[in-house]
Amino acid sequence: MGTLPVFRWHLAPDGYATRRQLRARGLRPGGQGVAAQLERPRRRRGPLVAYLYRIDLAKPVRPMTPGRWAALAAANTARRICPTCRRDAGYVIPASLGTCVPCAYPDPHGSEGST
Repeated sequence: MGTLPVFRWHLAPDGYATRRQLRARGLRPGGQGVAAQLERPRRRRGPLVAYLYRIDLAKPVRPMTPGRWAALAAANTARRICPTCRRDAGYVIPASLGTCVPCAYPDPHGSEGST
């Protein structure tokens, strides 16, 4: 296997796309390997690299099945449950906190606040 063709940023020829560009068209790489790469030079660091795939070899995105929808809904629900108080926070709990905001920052004055 030879080396990959390397193109400068914004200068890739037609027929190539990144994963995000494929997804925007309703496609996926479909098992094909990386066909080329884009490089954007940066000062004092290595270049930014984006991998390109051939559009003609891409396959349609697989449709969501009822089982996949159910699994996705269960996963999103689990992200809303506080591990400390076991209540639904009403939002996705930030990984930086690890718990809901009331558990992470308890009110030292009680629920009434200062009078």
